[in-house]
Amino acid sequence: MFSGIVEEAAEVVKLEKEKDNLHITMKCSFADELKIDQSISHNGVCLTVVRKDKMTYTVTAIKETLDKTNLGLLKPGDKVNLERSTKLDGRLDGHMVQGHVDQTAVCTRVKEAGGSWYYSFEYEPAQDDYITVEKGSVSVNGVSLTVVNSKSNSFDVAIIPFTWEVTNFHQIKEGTVVNLEFDILGKYIAKIVKQQLGK
Repeated sequence: MFSGIVEEAAEVVKLEKEKDNLHITMKCSFADELKIDQSISHNGVCLTVVRKDKMTYTVTAIKETLDKTNLGLLKPGDKVNLERSTKLDGRLDGHMVQGHVDQTAVCTRVKEAGGSWYYSFEYEPAQDDYITVEKGSVSVNGVSLTVVNSKSNSFDVAIIPFTWEVTNFHQIKEGTVVNLEFDILGKYIAKIVKQQLGK
């Protein structure tokens, strides 16, 4: 599990296609601390470390992951939001993020105002329990954010300067595809309500 608090926006240094799989090699400051089989969130996608050295490490994304997320759009030089899994004895500073991306969304607006940035995203709900609620939580590219202007297929978020600098939000512009993971508590509640109404 993750908390949506990004540690670093790391650089993609190499992409290797092998049949339907994509091997992604990242350069990051904590590569030397990683272990083989360790889980890392990449733009909100939980992937397993399969190779590593002191400066870089490699993960593998399968076809389903590439089809459902924005990882298949990566190019060398792109920045990817990284977060190591949350420790059970640590703080949950964001919200519960599983690392299981539900679907993608498209950025429709970026506005800077008063030193902060405001982003609008639209999506076609892949399931009827993929919802946002006003002042609720959502993971965008692995970043835990608070929803404003929640609608059935869109929402806005506000980004403070620190988050803008340490994540890849500074690369997001109109038309950029991002990964969404909706709040797991909201999904469970929506499913329970749907089951009860169906009785």
